[in-house]
Amino acid sequence: MKAVLALEDGTVFEGSSFGAEGDITGEIVFNTGMTGYQEVLTDPSYCGQIVTMTYPLIGNYGVNAYDIESARPQVRGFIVRELCRTPSNWRSAESLNVYLKRNNIIGIEGIDTRALTRILRDRGTMKGMISTDADFDINDRMREIKAFEIKNPVLRVTSPAVRHFEGGGPRVALIDYGVKQNIIRSLRKRGCDVYLFPATSAAEQILAVNPDGIMLSNGPGDPKDCTDQIETIKKLTGKKPIFGICLGHQLAALANGADTEKLKFGHRGCNHPVKDIAKGLTYITSQNHGYTIVEGTMDKNRMEVSHRNMNDGTVEGVRYKDVPVFTVQFHPEASPGPADTAYLFGEFMNMMDHYNVLGGSKCQETKT
Repeated sequence: MKAVLALEDGTVFEGSSFGAEGDITGEIVFNTGMTGYQEVLTDPSYCGQIVTMTYPLIGNYGVNAYDIESARPQVRGFIVRELCRTPSNWRSAESLNVYLKRNNIIGIEGIDTRALTRILRDRGTMKGMISTDADFDINDRMREIKAFEIKNPVLRVTSPAVRHFEGGGPRVALIDYGVKQNIIRSLRKRGCDVYLFPATSAAEQILAVNPDGIMLSNGPGDPKDCTDQIETIKKLTGKKPIFGICLGHQLAALANGADTEKLKFGHRGCNHPVKDIAKGLTYITSQNHGYTIVEGTMDKNRMEVSHRNMNDGTVEGVRYKDVPVFTVQFHPEASPGPADTAYLFGEFMNMMDHYNVLGGSKCQETKT
């Protein structure tokens, strides 16, 4: 079936539909990963977005029950150059086409994804619509495209209730702003006793389980919209060791007086180089975000840049000098992508151990 992709600047691409049929509007973004489309589809940080894969062939290893980061696809739509309808992999349970159709996600294939990506890089991320309407007219739909916005996406993807993942090690309170399952798996692999809290949880409720440490998860949307969550982090800061990832990284910065801004087209993919300044080493990281911390607004007496993006120089990590807190913009849990920076979970474990040995006093960063 014919499908079209229309952008808010008036650009229209024609292709073929796969997955579900109908119309869907969202923010058009691109992901530069060669693999990992299933993790991308199920990453809650993509809530409200239509994702373009820059790698030309997608779906060749099918879909399985293991490579998921949430219970269902979180994207609003999916754009590929060429869809593989006959996957070949020993773990494959169904094709990508069947999977998206079963989950009511609209896809479009057969368009020039390289041209689309260049438009987004030159003009910035923009809103758009995928439609399978045979009589589609962009002039009739432009108002609908431009009016799209998604309110409080964190509240759409957070856990509805507290969940407990039992373990024999340190107790971690993980605040769910749109958590990827591999963050939970990464903590449990290290023996942590994990309490997953909804994003709406109060600081008093989180501290009531007496955690050894607190983790701020990834999630979707503009961090400045999360006013209640920022206030909660203010109350938690200094009480326990804190490790923040992605949206959690941005919220911690806002809670400590820094500012954030939207990037022109964001960082999305599993091949982004980031330098650990203290180690003097550059790692390849998995990323998915459209906002960044404004470095000039950081209080240099309290905050220091720990990691930096080697492509555009943006802030990729912050360590706090007066409280046991460190955060990173990228995804050390990967999925998809390399696990080069998984050592940060070890640093969090060390920080919790050091903090408890000192009886809850302030502690500086610890090294693995």
